[in-house]
Amino acid sequence: MTAVTELRVALTVPDFDEALAFYRDALGLTQIADWSTAGGRVILLEAGRATLELFDEAQAETVDRIEAGRRVSGTVRFALEVEDSESTAERLVSAGAERVAAPVTPPWGGRNARVSAPDGMQLTLFTSD
Repeated sequence: MTAVTELRVALTVPDFDEALAFYRDALGLTQIADWSTAGGRVILLEAGRATLELFDEAQAETVDRIEAGRRVSGTVRFALEVEDSESTAERLVSAGAERVAAPVTPPWGGRNARVSAPDGMQLTLFTSD
């Protein structure tokens, strides 16, 4: 069985600046990366052994389009780093998850597979380079 090595919660927010002020400034999560582009805003906040990734709507649309071909996730999507994203996705599909799209190599590298858990939660399974 492949162990999950990181839990990354990608939180899509309607007001990016308000969310950043709340999670980074008020709550005290440390900003460790800014991957924002003209196509969308994303800030990575450290939360102990997990990260909270804030997406604006444009960035969520971009990631869904890359991973699933269209906008499919809700405001919360779990992103789990695993040793082998494709075999983990196959195992989860066998256990009742729905394959959202075929695995892809995103522009930032690695390998991503998207499934929907039986409860409807979108999961991105990613393997880093």
